[in-house]
Amino acid sequence: MVEPQPPREAVASSVRFTVTPTKAEDVPGLSDTSPDLSLRSGGRVHFGSRESVTRSEPPSEASGAVTSSAGVDTPDRSRTEHGDGNPKISNVYINNSHVIDDDDFYDRNLALFEEEMDTRPKVSSLLSRLANYTNLTQGAREHEEAENFGEKRKSSKSPQMGTFMGVYLPCLQNIFGVILFLRLTWVVGTAGILQALCIVFICCCCTMLTAISMSAIATNGVVPAGGSYFMISRSLGPEFGGAVGLCFYLGTTFAGSMYILGAIEILLMYIAPRAAIFISHDTDGEAAAMLNNMRVYGSIFLLLMSLLVFVGVKYVNKLASVFLACVIISILSIYTGALVSAFRPPFFPVCMLGNRSLSQHYLSDAPLAAIVEKTTILWQQFCNSSEMNAICDEYFAHNNVTQIEGIPGLASGVIADNIWSSYLSKGDLLEQGSHSAHSPGYSSHVWNGSPYIFADITTSFTLLVGIFFPSVTGIMAGSNRSGDLKDAQRSIPIGTVLAILTTSLVYLSSVLIFGACVEGVLLRDKFGESVKGNLVVGTLAWPSPWVIVIGSFFSTCGAGLQSLTGAPRLLQAIAKDNIIPFLRVFGHGKANGEPTWALLLTAFIAELGILIASLDLVAPILSMFFLMCYLFVNLACALQTLLRTPNWRPRFSYYHWTLSFLGMVICLALMFISSWYYAIVAMVIAGMIYKYIEYHGAEKEWGDGIRGLSLSAARYALLRLEEGPPHTKNWRPQLLVLLKLDEDAHVKSPRLLTFASQLKAGKGLTIVGTVLPGNFLYSFGDSLAAEQTLKHLMEKERVKGFVQCIVAQKPRDGISHMIQSSGLGGMRPNTVVMGWPHAWRQSEDPQSWKTFINTVRVTTAAHLALLVPKNISLFPSNSEPCTEGTIDVWWIVHDGGMLMLLPFLLRQHKVWRKCGMRIFTVAQMEDNSIQMKKDLATFLYHLRIEAEVEVVEMHDSDISAYTYERTLMMEQRSQMLRQMRLSKSDREREGAVHLKACWVDHSNVRRMHTAVKLNEVIVNKSHDARLVLLNMPGPPKNPEGDENYMEFLEVLTEGLEHVLLVRGGGSEVITIYS
Repeated sequence: MVEPQPPREAVASSVRFTVTPTKAEDVPGLSDTSPDLSLRSGGRVHFGSRESVTRSEPPSEASGAVTSSAGVDTPDRSRTEHGDGNPKISNVYINNSHVIDDDDFYDRNLALFEEEMDTRPKVSSLLSRLANYTNLTQGAREHEEAENFGEKRKSSKSPQMGTFMGVYLPCLQNIFGVILFLRLTWVVGTAGILQALCIVFICCCCTMLTAISMSAIATNGVVPAGGSYFMISRSLGPEFGGAVGLCFYLGTTFAGSMYILGAIEILLMYIAPRAAIFISHDTDGEAAAMLNNMRVYGSIFLLLMSLLVFVGVKYVNKLASVFLACVIISILSIYTGALVSAFRPPFFPVCMLGNRSLSQHYLSDAPLAAIVEKTTILWQQFCNSSEMNAICDEYFAHNNVTQIEGIPGLASGVIADNIWSSYLSKGDLLEQGSHSAHSPGYSSHVWNGSPYIFADITTSFTLLVGIFFPSVTGIMAGSNRSGDLKDAQRSIPIGTVLAILTTSLVYLSSVLIFGACVEGVLLRDKFGESVKGNLVVGTLAWPSPWVIVIGSFFSTCGAGLQSLTGAPRLLQAIAKDNIIPFLRVFGHGKANGEPTWALLLTAFIAELGILIASLDLVAPILSMFFLMCYLFVNLACALQTLLRTPNWRPRFSYYHWTLSFLGMVICLALMFISSWYYAIVAMVIAGMIYKYIEYHGAEKEWGDGIRGLSLSAARYALLRLEEGPPHTKNWRPQLLVLLKLDEDAHVKSPRLLTFASQLKAGKGLTIVGTVLPGNFLYSFGDSLAAEQTLKHLMEKERVKGFVQCIVAQKPRDGISHMIQSSGLGGMRPNTVVMGWPHAWRQSEDPQSWKTFINTVRVTTAAHLALLVPKNISLFPSNSEPCTEGTIDVWWIVHDGGMLMLLPFLLRQHKVWRKCGMRIFTVAQMEDNSIQMKKDLATFLYHLRIEAEVEVVEMHDSDISAYTYERTLMMEQRSQMLRQMRLSKSDREREGAVHLKACWVDHSNVRRMHTAVKLNEVIVNKSHDARLVLLNMPGPPKNPEGDENYMEFLEVLTEGLEHVLLVRGGGSEVITIYS
């Protein structure tokens, strides 16, 4: 009976869909690949209706508590059956007679899906979950895992930072650094304007192409804060991610060392030279004293900065804007000074002796006229006494002292002199307008104590590339702050690209400005010795050199603090991902999450960089690590683009795989251009970390591109294998190992897998299969449990392969299906390994041995080889190598050469390596046994197999009474078993059956005679062998003789402990040809 419907306006109901979590952590996060929320929710899903205000009665108890249920509970979802302690009402249908009002339970439009609502939520619920998703903090927890963020959402503020403040300015602060102020003028003076522009352009192109690739990855879904490590690890997998993440961490740490060394250089060279602790009055000892000063002050600065970072990162973040302002003011002062120099050049005279520059550290502040006097300062420097008749330096005697302007100005035309390079070797003199180390016509010997300026290192184009490249790093600052951005997918590409364009423009214009305003000999003066120790770039600044000196000092200190702040957090993120076991301790920190242990390790590594004490030696080291990081960012983008994975949908569309590939090539070229030995060391370190994670790290499934690449390569290889059957030379056993599980899901014969591992030695295909009796609809959970059991056993035995579990009503049908369907394409098993049915005689149920014989028939029909180890429990384990003994092969019939190949493969394993090999063959009366032995030895020689050969002669003899007795017992037993299987009515119908001993089947007698005779010979010759391999006879064509077949096999192998029955697949598996 259909109830009358209430008026439409009174029943204005809407669907209510609520998720009630049972635990706080049951509220899941969002996967980076697909929002599969149904598998993670631990709550109950309720459906009800929210009536309009015109309806006064309260909802019934059933309307708010009914929970829909799927027909079949899978194991991973079964835990949601009792969400709050109350059992679910299962099997709820629309036409249920107990339901009063269908509208109180389900939306009519979704009635078809009502039974799946707890596992497949409505779209409206999914969208609400997506809307509530928030970014995770860096290193807090994997973004894939379910996270309890209910309490955090109350206190946390929504991210509000835009492109300018969140990406552009942080990138500027990280890119501009110490190299701009301390080394760019020297790079321009040494390399010349053209090559300096080339260096800057190549480095900026590298970072621009990397930024394009990074933007594509960063806009392909939500990227939690984690920078390049997160992007690479989720794009290329945990192995690449961990290796490159650690390289990026080391690069950031050494960057902190470089910034601290830069700050110390500014302090001791330009701010407070008198603060030096180690002072050398000898010219040769000045460099060593300076290095010691850098080590001492650098260690002190590192300690103070580490304490500041430990006390609180908030102080570092508050000072960041001050440091950025110092950088901007310093750069603006350079541009202003360049413009002012066109009208009023600053007065910084450089003293020259001929065309050689003189260091003003050795000269007083006296005017030039006093310096030129022959008997005063310079005379004392270049002559052996103050007398007029003293012996003086030849170059000093023939050249005059002059004074030139160090900053001729923008309009002086000095740019023409600075276009070409002037590379120097260590110890060469700085000269004006000369590209050689020494002036022609004069001896290269320099008078001891001469006030010349010398090159401190040997320079080349490649060295300058390595020194300059750190000044363009820092492009990851925006992606590191993605959790604080209002719209990260829009801000990261725009802000990063604009920051790179800005810095590139500043660097390129600075090269031109320095080359157009500063004298070349002053540009090549790295430490400003010719201008009384002033910072060279400071001499161009307006209104005073101190603007640059103070600004660069604070900016380098700030950059060092930023590195010491970011590096520990990066290490903590890697440690919390748990992909490198020995780094787990660094994932812990203070109660507020500050990475204390990671900070200690960072400070220790940074101290190693400070002990190097040379900015020019530390810079190429961190260049290597940054270049390797950028290389893999480009590789990740190119790989994802070429694979065309369905999840690769970046919002940033201005990318192409060719750009990423070009960026990758540039990064690799720059690594080897700047320092090939550092490049090799960095790649070796990354390779070692990669292999460590691969073998010992935690397995992670992040949907990375390397897995996609593996799938593409596997597809390509499988399609290639389909082109034709494998050649005999390429044949190797591809195993299908059939294991049986007991009632407790334990493997009955684990040694079978041990033997398979010894036979394979880790090569080729191995599929471990089992058949579970039952219905798949109800046994899916048991199937998963069985697969896990087999996987654990494979890990224990170190067998690499696959697991296949089939649920079937009859085991023999399941095995048949498995043999037919295992493998894919050309990667199909060609050999089946199965156990011997123990105690088959005592078993009342004949299914075990009937299944065994049926499997033999199926493998024969499928043209597969079959291996049946008997007494497998007595076979040696992987930890029990055989120190002596032999592997005996009884070659009775030829079935493809399996008997020859298997011992060779077994002896590749450590267990059987020390065993000898003996081959026996049987000769009949009409055979020439001597010739057979020679032919067999020749055959083995061509096969390159070392073995002893023996031919056993079997004489024709009468059938013994023992053979008749065994045959009679076998047939009586078979007849008895058939009688027992008959029903009572069948027995009455056929009458009493008497076991007749007077008649015996003659064919069975002949087979038994063969089995008995062969067994006697084999036991006589091979009773002490470690393993006996012999041909396995085929089953009878008539199934009525199955019991007799089992008896024949028992007689054939009686008295042998380790037997391997081998049945070939009908194809040749070994050849004498190369």
